This record gives sequence, structure tokens and C-alpha cells, in this order.
Amino acid sequence: MPRILIVTGEASGDLHGAHLVKALKALSPDLQIVGIGGASMRAAGAEVVKDIPQLDVMGLIGLSAVKAMLQRISRIRALIKRERWDLVVLIDNPGLNFHFARVAKASGLKVLYYIAPQIWAWRRGRMRWIQQRVDHVVAILPFEEPLYKKAGVRCTFVGNPLLDEVAPTYDRAALRRQFGLTDDGPVIGLFPGSRKAELLEHVPLLLETVKRLVERHPTMQFVLAQASSVQDQFLADLLKSSPVPIKVFRNVSSEVMAASDLLVVKSGTSTLQAAVVGTPMILFYRAPSWITYRLARLLIRVPWIGLANLVAGRGIVPELIHDEATPERLAHETVRLLTDRRAYDEMKAALRSVREALGTPGASHRAAETVLAECRS
Repeated sequence: MPRILIVTGEASGDLHGAHLVKALKALSPDLQIVGIGGASMRAAGAEVVKDIPQLDVMGLIGLSAVKAMLQRISRIRALIKRERWDLVVLIDNPGLNFHFARVAKASGLKVLYYIAPQIWAWRRGRMRWIQQRVDHVVAILPFEEPLYKKAGVRCTFVGNPLLDEVAPTYDRAALRRQFGLTDDGPVIGLFPGSRKAELLEHVPLLLETVKRLVERHPTMQFVLAQASSVQDQFLADLLKSSPVPIKVFRNVSSEVMAASDLLVVKSGTSTLQAAVVGTPMILFYRAPSWITYRLARLLIRVPWIGLANLVAGRGIVPELIHDEATPERLAHETVRLLTDRRAYDEMKAALRSVREALGTPGASHRAAETVLAECRS
């Protein structure tokens, strides 16, 4: 019976891992899957290692946290080395999974990487590292497959898991009734991010933007998508200075997107999710400091940072980054897109093309087929 070890990192990796485990179990019920993950993977049927909590390097503070992380890394290294594995599957989280790929390869194990590292964006020298330590890359973005294959790395594009998580269509009128929104004015969806540092930087920026917008258009309505990792009181404290009521909804980001006329979205996976839903958007991001921003610009090797733009191969979504991410610019772009019907409709059409480029639903099933084929080869 094949034995597979799956190593995830953040909550998103745990969710991707859970979908993969479900698909693997459906294809091969007797498969033994051991996981470094969280509640989602456990619920999906993986044997989650009890004494090794899920790895998440984001937000580590203090020596005790660093010590705990080093202990987890040591335990995972030992787990990889001491037991027989037909395949080690690493999901996203390159900061740590690159290390585990080296450990697995040095132990004579086969390594499959799911949710390919974004080497096309920065530190392209890592491609040589992948060539030496990863047997098969499973990609979820269409432009990744030719990049890896050109470098001699086996790569399979399976489509994007978002197509399984986002409904084909939404009833906007029904969602607006559910959220207590009216038809009196346009609805703006706010997506400030999911991490504490992002929220501290982005929520005040969005509140200043809202202030400018309601001064010009008093009938505008605002909804904010709260990530599951964000504490209610923390977000409420940030929003208490809002010039107008902002409705907050937790764990229904796709529905918030579908109910909105326009989105103001922090750069990240949410921009691709918005593209799949099909709601026009403005992308923004503020780095913690000017130095951080300048260093990032030196490392990033792509013309856009938005995944929707990268998949489209052109700038279909406005990107306001760091110095350009001001309340005035965000408000101006919001009004421009809401009043320029041609520009608005052109973006909607371009977003439909992005969704089509992502493939068809069933990415987790195809990824599972690739994993099983790698086990048996």
C-alpha cells in the first residue's frame, strides 16, 4: 500500500491539502496519507501527526516562537528520514518546504511540489534548486507549466482550485438582500488582507478612501470581507473610526465579491478569486516601509504583481502599489470605473478570459491523479 507524506504550511496550504486528500481517498481508498497540517486535512482523512503542529512562519514573535518552530522543523526532518515514503508532497510554503525537499531528496525519496513556488516573480535562481530536488511540479497557473518545462523540470498544469471553490454564477439580488444592502447606490467590496500587519496598514487607508468617496457619492455602500484568521474585536477596533457604516461578513469572500459592483482588493490570491467571480476591481498594496518596498521592487521580475494581470498577460486591473496607494488615487479609480461604462465592461470581459485560462473545475482531482501516477512510476 503506497504511503504518502504531505507537508503544508499556512491555513491556505491546509485547505489545499484537504482537497487533495479527499481526491486521493476517492481514487484510492486504501492509500495511507500522513500529513503535517491542520483541522482541514484531518477532517479530510489524513493521519495528521499529533506532536507536530502545522507549520506557519508568518507572524512569529519572540525567542520562544522561534524555538518552537525549530523544534517542529527538526521533528519533520526526522519523520522524513526514519520512515518509508513512496512520495513526499510539499504544498506551497517555499520558505520551509524547500528545506524539506532537500532532506527528502538526500534520503532517496521522490518529491512532488503542489502549488508551484512563484519563481517567475522573484529569485529565479531557485529554478536550479528545484531542478536538483523536485521530481514533479504540479502547477495551478497556466503560464507556469511552460516555464518549468523549458528548464527541464517535469510539470503538470492541473487547473486552479479556485474554480472548485467559487460557484459558476451568483444571484446578486439575493445576496444583497441577504447582506442587507439596497439598490440606492453602488456597493464597494473592501478586501484589506488577512494578516495583522496588513490590516494595520490597509484598514486606515481604506477608511480614508471611504471618507472621500462618501463625500462625493453619499449613496455608496461598503462591505468588508473578514478572513477567518482575523479576530472580531481586532477588526472592530480598526473600523470604529469609519465615517460611514461598513458591513462586515466573515468567511464569505466570494459572496461579498459577487454582491459588489466594484472591489478594492489587497494584492494576493483574492485578486484571482475576484477574477473568477467576475467583479471588476482595483488592486492595491502598501509595504510596511519604504525600504521594504524598494527591496521588493529590486527582486520582483514581472511587470505586474496581480495574478489576474499575470494570467491575462496584460494590465487589465489597475495596480496601486505603495506610494501610489493613496486614498485620493483609490477614490479616483473607484469613481472612474463606476462612471466609465466602457472601461468597466472591458474589464469584466477580460476577467472572463482569465477565468477561462485557469482551466476547468476538478483541479484537486487532476492533482490527485498526478500524485498517484508519481507514486506508481
